[in-house]
Amino acid sequence: MTFVSAFVSLLVLPLLLIGCLEVVRAVPVVDLPLSEPLRNSDTYHAVRDVSQHAQSLQTEDDSSVRLMPRVNTEQDHLKICCLHANILDFYLNNILRHRDNEHPSMHKLKTDLSRVSDDLKTHGCNVTHYHDHRHAIEFRKKLIKMGGERALNKAVGEIDILFTFLQDFCVQPKNSTAAN
Repeated sequence: MTFVSAFVSLLVLPLLLIGCLEVVRAVPVVDLPLSEPLRNSDTYHAVRDVSQHAQSLQTEDDSSVRLMPRVNTEQDHLKICCLHANILDFYLNNILRHRDNEHPSMHKLKTDLSRVSDDLKTHGCNVTHYHDHRHAIEFRKKLIKMGGERALNKAVGEIDILFTFLQDFCVQPKNSTAAN
């Protein structure tokens, strides 16, 4: 019996190792986020919950308007990232500070998004450089035109769109050594 079990071990063990290597090789290479909260499920849930709450306060007319600009996603990812980092800073300084007590997840969301903003600046996003970018200007003009509480609710309702852009474009390719 020991001869048979040794023979089976010698035959089966290499086959198992080959199978394990195939599984490891099949795992996709994932880009690394430039800020950890961008891949944190608690942050994602806070974004979703706050956004859905704000959307529930909107009128039907508000749902046909989109504040967040549509960008050409074929551009350099870091440029798209930094543009949205500029919009994130606008959110932190002008929108979310008016919504401190609107939702139980707001404090966590603001804390995590502040960290994202700081991390992106550390990785080279000069957010003031994008202040006069046509998409940033378009966003602010639409917000001003909508005005007041309605505009604030709409902007908070679109924070999920902003977060998705940050998740998708504020990444460092795994095979890259710099975020440029």
